[in-house]
Amino acid sequence: MRSALAFSILAAASATAAAQGFPPAEAAARMRVADGLESRLVASEPLIRQPVAVDFDDRGRLWVIQYLQYPNPKGLERVEVDRFSRTKYDRIPDPPPKGPRGSDRITILLDDDGDGVADRTRDFVDGLNLASGFAFGRGGVYVLQAPYLLFYADRDRDDRPDGDPEVLLSGFGMEDAHSVANSLTWGPDGRLYGLQGSTVTARINGIEFQQGVWRFDPETREFELFAEGGGNMWGLDFDRDGECFASTNVGGNILLHFVRGAYYWKQFAKHGNLHNSYAYGFFDHVPHESIRGGHVSVGGLFYEADAFPSEWRGAYLAADLLEHAVRRHSITSDRSSYRGGQRGDLLEARDSWFAPSDLTLGPDGCLYVADWHDARTAHPDPDADWDRRNGRIYRIQPTGFRPREIADLDASSTEQLVEMLSHSNQWFVRRARRLLIERRDPRLIPRLSGIVDDCGGRIPCVEALWVLAGIGGLDAGRAAAWIDHPDPATRSALIRLTADRPEIASKISSRFEARARSESVPRVRSHLAHLAGVISDAERSIGLIRALAARSEDADDPMIPLRLWWSLEKTISRALIDDPGDSAARLAPFRAFISPGRGSERSKIVDEFLAPRVARRILAEATPARMSWFLERIAEEADPLHRERLATAADQATRGRTLEASPEAVARLVALEPAPWESTSLTSLLARAGSTTAREVVVRDLLDSRVSETRRAAFARVLAEIDPTRAVRELTRFALDDSHPVLRDAAFSELGRFDSTETTRSLLSTYDSRPESVRRSIRASLSSRASSASKLLLEVEAGRIASSDFGLDEVRRLVLLREGADAIEVGKLVSKHWGRLQPATPEEKLAEVRRLNNDLRAGSGDRASGKRLFRENCSGCHILFGEGTGVGPELTHANRKDRDFLLTSLVAPSDVIRREYRSIDVALDDGRVLSGLPVAGSNDPLILIQGVDRRISIEKSRIEEIKESSSSLMPEDLHRRFSPSQLRDLFAYLQSETPTPAERGSR
Repeated sequence: MRSALAFSILAAASATAAAQGFPPAEAAARMRVADGLESRLVASEPLIRQPVAVDFDDRGRLWVIQYLQYPNPKGLERVEVDRFSRTKYDRIPDPPPKGPRGSDRITILLDDDGDGVADRTRDFVDGLNLASGFAFGRGGVYVLQAPYLLFYADRDRDDRPDGDPEVLLSGFGMEDAHSVANSLTWGPDGRLYGLQGSTVTARINGIEFQQGVWRFDPETREFELFAEGGGNMWGLDFDRDGECFASTNVGGNILLHFVRGAYYWKQFAKHGNLHNSYAYGFFDHVPHESIRGGHVSVGGLFYEADAFPSEWRGAYLAADLLEHAVRRHSITSDRSSYRGGQRGDLLEARDSWFAPSDLTLGPDGCLYVADWHDARTAHPDPDADWDRRNGRIYRIQPTGFRPREIADLDASSTEQLVEMLSHSNQWFVRRARRLLIERRDPRLIPRLSGIVDDCGGRIPCVEALWVLAGIGGLDAGRAAAWIDHPDPATRSALIRLTADRPEIASKISSRFEARARSESVPRVRSHLAHLAGVISDAERSIGLIRALAARSEDADDPMIPLRLWWSLEKTISRALIDDPGDSAARLAPFRAFISPGRGSERSKIVDEFLAPRVARRILAEATPARMSWFLERIAEEADPLHRERLATAADQATRGRTLEASPEAVARLVALEPAPWESTSLTSLLARAGSTTAREVVVRDLLDSRVSETRRAAFARVLAEIDPTRAVRELTRFALDDSHPVLRDAAFSELGRFDSTETTRSLLSTYDSRPESVRRSIRASLSSRASSASKLLLEVEAGRIASSDFGLDEVRRLVLLREGADAIEVGKLVSKHWGRLQPATPEEKLAEVRRLNNDLRAGSGDRASGKRLFRENCSGCHILFGEGTGVGPELTHANRKDRDFLLTSLVAPSDVIRREYRSIDVALDDGRVLSGLPVAGSNDPLILIQGVDRRISIEKSRIEEIKESSSSLMPEDLHRRFSPSQLRDLFAYLQSETPTPAERGSR
């Protein structure tokens, strides 16, 4: 959603929408709906307002949360609000009814005459304070109201709570009403699942997380973070096989496929890294093609019913909030995961006030759409005056559809519910499954077991298995008997259910290992990969992992290699925690993952994927014992390519640290034939581990101009670690030499380590004669510590360096330098030459946008020239049509047609940049302050991007403080590089629909 600046600049364009939108009936009539379907109004203001979640109870009645308290909780005082809209409050409120009484309510819509339109409403509960989700079950209603998961019992079914709610969970984040816990949904396993979005932090039962999928077992009261990451999600559903999916708000994407125990993309710059420092990877969104529209996908669900034409079955339907529509998508298997494609629209509202907030499938097979109904799509000031008068719910139905009465499912017999598992409408299947699990009738176990045994009957065997496990009927004997079940969906469900019961998994682990060798379906193998981490016995766990890793066809699978790693990482962590002495015996089980030894059968998954991660994990704490053990493993590896792979992983994992290893281990590697000096990584590793010969090679090759710049740049870093005195001298010389740019940039990256008066003097003496890109490197290097920054600013004071050379982002970083005489001097000089660090006012930026708009209107641009300008100025950070680097936001699916928004992004990048692309400022223990964009998922070392081709690694132990920067990596004055004609050329390319055939061929 747009920032406040962009919204204010563009507000004039939407001035015509100042009045309330179309009346409810007219809004329904304006909708363009897919062929064979039509839209009907079910409810509207004043009956309901601001609907945020809708669902049907077991009697077929529609319920809605009216989110009227949004965006601020009642009765709490704001202590602090940051630029990400995260709010700190003065206290944690008590749960209702003891806590502050808010305006939210959960309301039942009542249709007295059976025409499918609500005639009146009845509040089940009111006075809620930011209630964001609900679900029916166990004789009551589960309600999400951050920080709580509540249960309101209504066992007499009189539509009134039997008493005060029971607090089931406490600790969900409440810092931002846009991203609180939401989408309460029953999973096929009988547990409640939910989402949590991007700008809140939960702390529940000792588990901390931001974005993620969580689940709660009402029977055992166990809470679990099912998967971490995912962005600001709102909308959770399961497909026919019980696989989990969530809607997303990240441009160019629609949904994520979630599996248990996995890690997913998150907004790393905003929240930091994944909570597992050793995840070493994460899953991204489901690849999607042909996306059009806004970047906010809401309330997505699979249409699995019988009212719509048959071609709609299995379609994924998701609301497009920013484009006022509901889109249709196809989701198809891609080995162990999925890929998607947009396949048209279910409806287009043709109404800028239509703001779909949730979708639900009805017992009649129709789709119900909640409409928040507001023209505002930006995150406003928290004190903005909201229009809370509006809200609608529509039914998308077959043309000529007539509503029909739905029987009360709770009155159904157990046998009727079992038969309902074969219903053509998943609404009935899911509720029958839930009710059967709630009843926990042990007499059902033989009947359900028979259905699973006799696969192919009318009732799907996988549905019988879900219920059987839910009522306690899955034991080791049945699990062992069904490992080779003919139905892949049933095998997959069995493995997931067994992973919830580690005692069963351990008993029959050998059967799972045998299955791994013969399993033909990638998705089943993926769930086996997770199961391996559940097995606590290291030998059995490793046996299953190795069986799966031997499947070479899975080397490029989208999920299996990482899921194998996460299971192996659990086993390694258990071993290392249990053995503080780092004995070789504890590391022995992992030897085959590092180097299988001569004559052993090689595995691509092990060699190329698992082995480097095992190296990084074991050396995350590079004790002398672990370092020696690892060097011995490299020495016994016969394959030079794999030896290089291991050395590279070890060098990266230990970068910036002093290494110790036994002389015998080092000598064994040095004595290899052929000698290891051809390997840059191995030479670096040995030099840092104390090898005199390796150190001689580092210095020799660093000083040899015939050696590749890449190798010399790597050795520049090593020299800075092993011989600081010589490094200062040599690196300063390289920084002054523009004839070797790669080596020069490496020198600048390392020189910041050292407080050298001579280096500062040398760099400043050549400043005037260097190109701007090098000048910026000089400023960045000298600005990282107060002593050199003061000398840099004295050059400004003397008039030898122009204050206009410094961008606002550079000046901001100068004032972050720590206390001390030099830092005080820096502060004084900054105040003198730049005054208060205020960016241009919104009015000044708006004037600049208007000026550039006039330049763009003066003529048409040349697309080919624009592409060249994009390559030269933008592709280092952005991707467009598959070309470029993904440091900044991907532009292909961005809102490029909106010229005002593009111009605003160009003029004021720090104000409109998406929050996950903001840089951070890192204060180190040696007084330096470094700035850059953190590499997604990097933890130790923390890797910062400081330019197109420049990255710096920071050892975690050296970090004293991390602050989110208010600056974008994109310079504030980038637009000044372009003449009016060049700007027209650039925009001609940026706003083009697709690359031409010639452009595709020129990549």
